[in-house]
Amino acid sequence: MKICGIELKANNIILSVIENKQFQDIKTKKLTLEDDEKQENIRKFCNEFLLFLEEENIEKIVIKKRAKKGNFAGGAVTFKLEGLIQLNPLCEVELISAQAISSFEKKNEIEYPSSLKKYQEQAYLCACTYLNNLFQ
Repeated sequence: MKICGIELKANNIILSVIENKQFQDIKTKKLTLEDDEKQENIRKFCNEFLLFLEEENIEKIVIKKRAKKGNFAGGAVTFKLEGLIQLNPLCEVELISAQAISSFEKKNEIEYPSSLKKYQEQAYLCACTYLNNLFQ
């Protein structure tokens, strides 16, 4: 199963792909929504994301949840990005809490692949947490 872990930050989706418990070094590591108020930018972003899903043959998307209110609440654009991702017609989307990811990280010794960029770590952990829960 090919899983794409996603972390949403500002107007970016940060991507990390795992297949059969192995990290996949992908060409597209993040996608950016330039101006979320312009319809053509939304369409461009959606097309880029769907193309990524098709090219990488993604079977499942796992998104790190963000708080809806409080000090660490996600920004409005991240929730718009999440909605666009969930509307994709190609694969299922699931959300994983930051607490589940943190718990997984504490219980396991994580070795990050050398080709993984520092900014991709949370997306990678998101996918690993999902896989771990799937096989327990």
